[in-house]
Amino acid sequence: MCYNNGKGRGDSSMKTTYIFGHKIPDTDSVCASISLSYLKNKLGYKTEPRVLGTINKETQFVLNYFNVPEPQFLDDVKVQIKDMHYNKEAMIEEHSSIYEAYKFLVKLGVTGLPLINKHHKLTGYVNIKEISKYLIDGDLNYLNTSYDNMLSTLGATEILRFDDEIEGRIIAASYKSETFVNRVRLSKNDILLMGDRYRIQEYAINSGVKMIVLANNFNLPDNLLEEAKEKKINVISVPLGTYKAANMMKLCNYVMLLNINPNPVTFSIFDYRNDFIDVSSKLGHTNYPIVNKKNMCLGMICLIDTNNFQRKSVILVDHNQQSQSVDGIEEAEIVEIIDHHNLGTIGTSIPINFRSVPVGCTCTIIYQLYKEANVLIPKDMAGIMLSAILSDTLLFKSPTTTKKDIEVGNELARIAQVDVSEYGYNMFRAASSVNGMSVEDIIQADFKSFKCKDDTLAISQVMTMDFEQIAQRKEEFIDSLNSMCKLGSYKVALLFVTDIIKNGSYILYNDDAKELLEEAYGIENIEQGTYFDGVVSRKKQMLPPLLESER
Repeated sequence: MCYNNGKGRGDSSMKTTYIFGHKIPDTDSVCASISLSYLKNKLGYKTEPRVLGTINKETQFVLNYFNVPEPQFLDDVKVQIKDMHYNKEAMIEEHSSIYEAYKFLVKLGVTGLPLINKHHKLTGYVNIKEISKYLIDGDLNYLNTSYDNMLSTLGATEILRFDDEIEGRIIAASYKSETFVNRVRLSKNDILLMGDRYRIQEYAINSGVKMIVLANNFNLPDNLLEEAKEKKINVISVPLGTYKAANMMKLCNYVMLLNINPNPVTFSIFDYRNDFIDVSSKLGHTNYPIVNKKNMCLGMICLIDTNNFQRKSVILVDHNQQSQSVDGIEEAEIVEIIDHHNLGTIGTSIPINFRSVPVGCTCTIIYQLYKEANVLIPKDMAGIMLSAILSDTLLFKSPTTTKKDIEVGNELARIAQVDVSEYGYNMFRAASSVNGMSVEDIIQADFKSFKCKDDTLAISQVMTMDFEQIAQRKEEFIDSLNSMCKLGSYKVALLFVTDIIKNGSYILYNDDAKELLEEAYGIENIEQGTYFDGVVSRKKQMLPPLLESER
């Protein structure tokens, strides 16, 4: 039995576009992903928000406050086998006939097929080479098949049926009647192919053979038919001559008899295209079964299928640097970027929608997209977009804050029915708690790396209302920053501890960064824990002097 799940090569359903922010997600990247996905879906697109890492305490507070589900984690956007147009029809039930398998191979234009059992589980693999070897060197006098396979392969007519499974020795009555009766000893497991010679028919029935196959559409005389019925002998009549029928009978056998590899190399739909190409080139095979975790066959992939695939569709928010994006971004189809940072390293092969606006927060831009599309902003979306703006602009105190951020923030606060100052204070209080967090967790909570010529700079930022919580563990933080530089190949690793109440930041750094920091920030004899009054923005205040100093 051949299988067709109705999909064949590919599926015409609408492709899902994933929307996500940068690695080590902050409130803006998460809330921008969610709110933009909501807008796109309202406009008829099929999108889903995703995150590239564990969300921080601040973002968790925001989502809980406005009862918005956390987006699922996106590991990568590499091309997988499920993105390729592999053949979902290419498999055959192991109890199908060799003839049916051969016809299906020809129909699909492939050289091999996965074998499956009645539960759809993979049991092996058969190819055209094994069929050819069987026809040349195989035991062509042995038959192990089903009654139904005999009917379909030989185009036969059922006359008497007592067994669904037919197994035994094939004998063709090619001698004269007298010679055959005298020379050939028949047994109960024999399958006898004959014409209309009465004496041989009678001899076969008296011997109690397993099956009688009558060539040229012959039938048994009524008296012999009754005797065959009494002895429960299977009888079929075929439209073929004896010679043709004899050649076709060997193709009635179960195709599983040619299964020389019950454990073929398989792949999952979640395996990566590049990995498949590597393995295939090493093994030298052409076709490979696709299975799921339960070993159920989903189809077959050929090496040529690697040329026909669909890239994952993605929209980037709050970033446009490859180092900050999801793994495998170079294999994805970027359809849109919405950001408020400087232009980064991500490139595309085709024109895309790209909106980069010098505002303090990505959600300020997304608010404008709602207005342009004339889509009402619901309370929960307004709440999370407001939260992102307050987070990125530090309650409108950051130098990155624009009039547009303030206008949009106040409008979103009205829709979300919250007081900006009170809600913002509670949000930052939830975010600033570092109790129970390791030094590494604190550094990685809001961590970004930046390329400058041949060097990589790492800047982490943590919000607090009490610097003493960090200062008490200062040496641990310095050791961790030093380790980051050694293990992560960073030239500089900095931690800015931003005091929301004082509106400034303290700096901790790796030991080798001292000279560069003194030059970049114009400070003589800089020390660990130096306070920068009014410095709260990584984008506008912390990073630019470092980049300028490195040029």
